[in-house]
Amino acid sequence: MSYSRYFLPLSLLLSFILLIQNAHATPKIQSWLTKNGTKVLFVEAPEIPMLDIRVVFDAGSARDGKKYGVALVTSDLLTEGAGKWSADDIAERLAAVGSNLGSTSAKDMAWITLRTLTEKEALKTSLETMEAVINHPKFPKKDFERQIQNMTIGLRREQQSPSAIASRIYSENIYQNHPYGHRSAGTKETIPLLTRSDAFAFHKQFYVGKNAIIAMVGAIKRPQARAISEQLTSAMSKGEHAAALPVLKLNNKAVNKQIHFPSTQSHIRMGQVLVNREDPDYMALYVGNHLLGGSGLVSLLADEVREKRGLSYSVYSYLSPMREKGQYTFGAQTKTVKTQEALQVIQQTLIDFIKKGPDPEKLNATKKNITGGFPMKVASNRKIAQYIAMIAFYDLPLDYLDTFVKRVNAIDVKAVKDAFKRRVHADKMVTIIVGKNAASTKK
Repeated sequence: MSYSRYFLPLSLLLSFILLIQNAHATPKIQSWLTKNGTKVLFVEAPEIPMLDIRVVFDAGSARDGKKYGVALVTSDLLTEGAGKWSADDIAERLAAVGSNLGSTSAKDMAWITLRTLTEKEALKTSLETMEAVINHPKFPKKDFERQIQNMTIGLRREQQSPSAIASRIYSENIYQNHPYGHRSAGTKETIPLLTRSDAFAFHKQFYVGKNAIIAMVGAIKRPQARAISEQLTSAMSKGEHAAALPVLKLNNKAVNKQIHFPSTQSHIRMGQVLVNREDPDYMALYVGNHLLGGSGLVSLLADEVREKRGLSYSVYSYLSPMREKGQYTFGAQTKTVKTQEALQVIQQTLIDFIKKGPDPEKLNATKKNITGGFPMKVASNRKIAQYIAMIAFYDLPLDYLDTFVKRVNAIDVKAVKDAFKRRVHADKMVTIIVGKNAASTKK
């Protein structure tokens, strides 16, 4: 949830344009630890008198334990009352100074973001509010009950979506019993059992100094950034970093499931567990996949499935590297009568790519596409904050952004072919099809 009121005077707009023009320059990252062990990454960006802060905790749904949904409930309710302020108070405080504050979570992490002007009163009000939201949430009973109701409604709606069903069953099968495998928003069994006490306990365990990361980008100096990082964390328990997640086991054999759903089109999900953020093969796999299925309508999959045969309007593939090995997923939506043909074309395109490797000219074009678009990925303070938070969370080198283009350009045909041949197993994919008369099995 977030609250905001945006305004951008002409002088700030001109500064923003200047920032975009200089987007080719990668940010200089400074780093330190707070007194209670929180890692901080800071980039000074004086062009605009604003500050973006992203506080990240290793507190995503992978930390739910058996209480599926508790991480999401906890993060979503942080702004619904904290310290001496109600949700309305928080909204009014932020609106009065034009700030934006929000919180949410994913599988690996939960985060709170703040965007504020660096003008004294705006910054003071915003930081006081953020500190209370992080460290002193109330999880009000009424709001908690509303959140549980919303999660229940969301689950019911999801059961009416073949795409959502395909993604859920695919995730359950690819991750099996690993903490990544369950539905982040809870299940019909766990949602009714969640309590406010669960949220307080989850917050107490995971929203602690050693389990936190702070990313800051804005028009302040290092001494002020250090002071802000202490302000946000001084009330936190030092705590401990969340325990290491279980090691994911690779797929040993193919899994094929067809689930009946009364829809006019079938939804296909296919993939395997593949890479984490630190994997030495990640860049070769990333560049190769960009050519294979990650570049939209100009990808090989789009050409084979959509352009040549008209089997699907949307076909894609993507990598999801996380703390543990994330999924490599292929997806498509097609007419029910064309489902098997579309799937066979996707599979054969992958097999041919693994066997032959990428075409040299197409690979060079792919690398130019990736590196040409890179400056825009760090063209705003908000985007930089997101990137450096990722760098800190996954313990990547501080020069990750500086060396990105060089590492992409270093990938050649041999590197892509070798990585795909060793790591991608077309005969061991988890394949889920949801559609009309796909099978008599129902989930």
